[in-house]
Amino acid sequence: MAEPLNVCVTGAAGQIAYSLIYIVAKGEVFGPEQPINFLLLDIPPMMGVLEGVVMEIQDCAFPLVRDVVATADPLVGFKDCDAAFLLGAMPRREGMERKDLLQANCKIFEAQGAALDKVAKKTVKVLVVGNPANTNALICSTFAPSIPKENITAMTRLDQNRATAQIAAKLGVTCTDVKNVVIWGNHSGTQFPDAANATATVNGESMSVYDAVKDDNYLKTEFIATVQQRGAAVIKARKLSSAMSAAKAACDHMRDWFCGTPEGVYVSMAVISKGNTYGVDENLMFSFPVTVKDKTWAIVEGLSNEFTVEKLMITENELKGEREMALGSQSA
Repeated sequence: MAEPLNVCVTGAAGQIAYSLIYIVAKGEVFGPEQPINFLLLDIPPMMGVLEGVVMEIQDCAFPLVRDVVATADPLVGFKDCDAAFLLGAMPRREGMERKDLLQANCKIFEAQGAALDKVAKKTVKVLVVGNPANTNALICSTFAPSIPKENITAMTRLDQNRATAQIAAKLGVTCTDVKNVVIWGNHSGTQFPDAANATATVNGESMSVYDAVKDDNYLKTEFIATVQQRGAAVIKARKLSSAMSAAKAACDHMRDWFCGTPEGVYVSMAVISKGNTYGVDENLMFSFPVTVKDKTWAIVEGLSNEFTVEKLMITENELKGEREMALGSQSA
């Protein structure tokens, strides 16, 4: 059997982690024969709760789990880690301006980036889930200069899953029948859910989603707005933010990163922009359609149109504003 992977989960006492740890431990992310060492990181006041999570992991008797470490020390939590799910972040409180939220998270992700830089493997794959995820990932990368920028990403897979589910419901098919719906830009209300290059299998026949839905206005208005506002709708109904779906999406993202994407399928990841793709400014964590092979992502080219360009500019401008608020002169 393979050597265990060291998998760090931050915010490990929280509700997203509670679902995520189970999925990872079952072998659904890194493979059914890949042993896992869990490095569970949270803040000191949560150590009592985290101890209960450790007991539950033990009580599940997972065959793949070799060791579990619970800690409040990032230098312990990130030590030699191969994969890191950064779930923990400062939540936005009532009356808090977005700038205040970004500055609070800057301190958290500056510290985590520095710790990753110091003790994690240089091949570590880092997924930032804690919001504002795109800019938190950029902060983390900025303060982890020895880790390749390509190795730090942010999650927009939840938005992709939401978009895929909306199309599937509209067509009365399963989610596996809908492929290549993508998310551009920021994990926020400015994101652009795009079905222009998506396909659906209806009654055994594969066709474009636009041909299947036969309602261009829906796909350019209601569909986009529903996906953009889905997180708020969940909070309104649940009185809590998305947890089970966020955990599933994080696992989808990391599984595809480690195991690769199927032929002809692309997925949404917020990755570092190089300034030469789709006209997006360099040094932003921007969600693009990507394929993955040998743990290396590549942006899929040639998918934009006039409608896309307009939408990309809106979400790009928001991300540039966030970068300036969070990092200022360090963002150059």
